[in-house]
Amino acid sequence: MKLLFFLRISVVFLILFASSALLVDRWFTSQASSRIFEDTADIPARSVGLVLGTSKYIAKSLNPYYQYRMNAAQNLYQLGKVNVLLLSGDNAHRSYNEPWTMKRDLLKAGIPDQNIVLDYAGFRTLDSVVRAKSVFDADHFVIITQRFHCERALFIAKQNNIDAICLAVPEPKGAAGMKIRVREVFARVKAVIDIYVLDMQPKFPGPKEPILQQRLEQDAPHSSL
Repeated sequence: MKLLFFLRISVVFLILFASSALLVDRWFTSQASSRIFEDTADIPARSVGLVLGTSKYIAKSLNPYYQYRMNAAQNLYQLGKVNVLLLSGDNAHRSYNEPWTMKRDLLKAGIPDQNIVLDYAGFRTLDSVVRAKSVFDADHFVIITQRFHCERALFIAKQNNIDAICLAVPEPKGAAGMKIRVREVFARVKAVIDIYVLDMQPKFPGPKEPILQQRLEQDAPHSSL
């Protein structure tokens, strides 16, 4: 009898958790919809483009999530939609450096070195978004990532009084895409707990590295690159 009781309680808690997680998931989608764009031609111009990092390779194959973000960052810059690209990602050890990998590929694409800024402490989405303002003094920028990631990043930005919009780049379909999407539901629940319960802050909050104003207000056109 006791075992049956505990099984029933477990099922009830599981149903409540799943329902709550799905509600949070839908909430994230609805609160971000007006600030997400899918066409680089339609997105308003902003001084800084924040590119959220991910690994370039998965099992020795090129990661499509990475490639789509790099292509979008390049297009935004070449269309004159952003003046500076802030590349934020994990630099856990010498052999794994997301920001530098992104910079290397953007330099090859013709983006000038002086218009690329690196954030080596973007360990999580929260770190990347909050540090863009607290460390780099950017609070009016375009986030570049996949739509599901846009929704969570914009939630974090809004809760930290950051004026951000997002360019939603393509994402893989099929089983791989579904697996990532399921993980995102749990990531959103964690984001709510981090913001409202734990008051989570970036792992490395400083020091300040402001993006110079003259780099944000370049008058010379660069769409011909």
